[in-house]
Amino acid sequence: MNFTEIYTQFVDGIKQTGWMEYIAVFAGIASVWYSRKENILVYPVGLVNTVFYIYLSIKGQLPGEASVNLYYTIMSIYGWLLWSKKDNTQHTVVNIAFSDKRWWAWQFLFFTSFYLVIYFSLTYLKQSFAPGAIPWADAFASATAFTGMWLMTKKKVESWYWWLATNIASIPLYFVKHYVFTSVYYAVLFCMAIFGLLEWIKRARANTMHTA
Repeated sequence: MNFTEIYTQFVDGIKQTGWMEYIAVFAGIASVWYSRKENILVYPVGLVNTVFYIYLSIKGQLPGEASVNLYYTIMSIYGWLLWSKKDNTQHTVVNIAFSDKRWWAWQFLFFTSFYLVIYFSLTYLKQSFAPGAIPWADAFASATAFTGMWLMTKKKVESWYWWLATNIASIPLYFVKHYVFTSVYYAVLFCMAIFGLLEWIKRARANTMHTA
């Protein structure tokens, strides 16, 4: 695909973007901004994004993307409850922190397990139910997203590394599936994730000094 073809597909994709995808994208960007600021609004705003994308994914016969957003929805409710939880002194129970060796092992096991399950599921479903699926790419984008979302509910700094991987994989993935505006959305999220990572590193170090 040359530059002219990419540009033409981009313009056509933007023209075909519906109002629901626009709302989902802007809600997603706002959600990431709230996440960077460790603001509880990350979850209710994020729910707007995930619910709309579940519908769009089902409509576009993209079960991999639909499953990711269903997972986001469930984990958003869980994260909302967890981030809201406070101790007897009215301080939040979960605070931004770095992963230790045990947490690193868990997240790689988490990622690998989901990657294998999603990859083989999509390979099987591609024949009859998911013609638009790209098993290896969809599995990578989904498994990194699953891992990032789980770690974010626990306020682990490393969640941003997984989000960066998700965004890098999703930019070309959604473009070739003709969700051009969503592809641009992931490019924006990639830039925001860099700043989110830097912000959470700073907060984690401050928390470490405070508890030392």
